[in-house]
Order: sequence, then C-alpha cells, then structure tokens
Amino acid sequence: MTANLTETRVAVPAQFPAPDSAPDSAPARSLRRVALEVAKFGVVGGSGVLVNFLVFNLLLHGLAQGAMTATVLASCIAMATNYLGFRYFTYRDRASRTRRQIVLFFVFSGLGVVMESGLFWVGYHGFGLHSAFESNVVKAWSIVLASAFRFLVYRTWVFQQDARRAA
Repeated sequence: MTANLTETRVAVPAQFPAPDSAPDSAPARSLRRVALEVAKFGVVGGSGVLVNFLVFNLLLHGLAQGAMTATVLASCIAMATNYLGFRYFTYRDRASRTRRQIVLFFVFSGLGVVMESGLFWVGYHGFGLHSAFESNVVKAWSIVLASAFRFLVYRTWVFQQDARRAA
C-alpha cells in the first residue's frame, strides 16, 4: 500500500486576491481614523477629567471653597493640561501650532467651561444636589455634555486636518 504525500493546490488567478489581502475601502479607513481620533481624545480627555475631579474635590470638599469657584477653577486647570495632550498626542498629525490655533483652543475651551459650569450650577443649586456623591455626579454629567461640544469644535476648527497629510 502506498500513500500520496503530495498536496494538490488549485491555482487562483491574480485578479481574485485572497479575502484577507483585499485593500481597505476609503470609508473603512475614514471610520478607523475617526475611531482612533475618538480613542485618543478619550485618553487625553480622561486625564483631564481626573485633573478636573481631583482639583474640584480638593477645593470643594477638602478646602471648603464655594461650589462654583471649585468647578470653574478645576475646569480651567484641566483645560490648560488638556491643551498639551491634544496638541502633542491626539492631534499631532494636524496642522502645526499657530497663534490662531491657540486662541481658538482657549476660546472654545472657555465656552466649554461656561457650559460645564452652567450645567453644574443647575444640578448643584437648581436641584439642590449638595452631598459629596451628588456634587460629583452633577460634575460628571456637566463634563460629559461639555466634552461632546469640545470634541466637535476641536476637530473641526482648532486642530484642522492638514490637506497634504489627509491624502
């Protein structure tokens, strides 16, 4: 009895590449690029949120500062630290730093602080959510809502895509 140990392969024409080697479509690349951008925004934003909460709780619950003072100062300190993360990590592939970019970042960030502070005021003073837990929940919601605004304006107007690198 003999065994045939050779393998027979069928030739596949070159015009039909294997499915795993198919080139990415433009929409798939674009979706992947936006997903990566959202993830990087989340990393920098997450570190900013930690700074925001640490300063907020230190001022409000540790040093007994006023609630609005604590939330505004915490947001401003987080805004300053976030600029470096966004510029050099999240949007480092975008157009180089300009005076216009810096001004736009701090103008839109300032609007974000106003939004965040207004939303916090509604929860803290309007709904009377004063306990340590409640104030942190209100702070968290205000950060989430203001961050959606920030993401849109940062990617659209502040850290604009460089047309040469997008191609």
